Amino acid sequence: MSVQVDVTDHVATIVLNRPEAMNAIDPEMKDELFKIWDRIRDDDDIWVAILTGAGEKAFCAGADLKKTLPGSETFAQQYLNRPGGGALAASLDMDKPLIAAVNGYAMGGGMELALACDIRVASTNALFALTEVRVGSLPGSGGTQRLPRAIGMSNAMLMLLTGDRIDANEAYRIGLVSRVVPPSELMASAREIATRIASNAPLSVRAVKRLVRRGMDMPIAHALDFERQAFGLLFNTDDRIEGRKAFAEKRKPNYKGR
Repeated sequence: MSVQVDVTDHVATIVLNRPEAMNAIDPEMKDELFKIWDRIRDDDDIWVAILTGAGEKAFCAGADLKKTLPGSETFAQQYLNRPGGGALAASLDMDKPLIAAVNGYAMGGGMELALACDIRVASTNALFALTEVRVGSLPGSGGTQRLPRAIGMSNAMLMLLTGDRIDANEAYRIGLVSRVVPPSELMASAREIATRIASNAPLSVRAVKRLVRRGMDMPIAHALDFERQAFGLLFNTDDRIEGRKAFAEKRKPNYKGR
């Protein structure tokens, strides 16, 4: 299998498993990933997901150019028939939290997958780049839109217009990643974050993510009203009541996602 999936304690770990090709995305892997994104979105047992690449050399080198041939579908079919217009990273738009554990190269579409995640943790050997302008193309899976929102206009333009690589320390400096850890500690670090998120009330976590993501594109007055509505929606949920009981009884809450 070109993608491996494991679900333990409400945390799904998705491993891009083509290390011989730097975990580049071929058509078969792309089809698998679309199905996996749907599973993460729909499976009530999954509360948080971690995305990483097999081995230490590469998170994902983007599309496998050796195997990416013109498909049988027209662009109109892809754009109108699939979520996110058929773009793999765009289909990661969901309320459940996503963590990218970036080991080695995150290039082109691979970096766009990382950008589509909510939290990015990098190993010290990680390298990031959107090099599409060097081959007459452009980042077409969210790179031109997510990168400026993540690191600001000037830093994003420097990366996008030059196609230059940056290392893990520079990625941390400009806010592209939240942590930089040795390769041997990468998955443990990502898992520790995922476990802490999964210990919280899942509806609250998803509401917070939706508020942050959508609120960034709203006028502040609309965003605050949106926040107030979400607060009201959660007010009488079983998990909110359980959280308060657990606090009063000095015990760990038992959240159910309802």
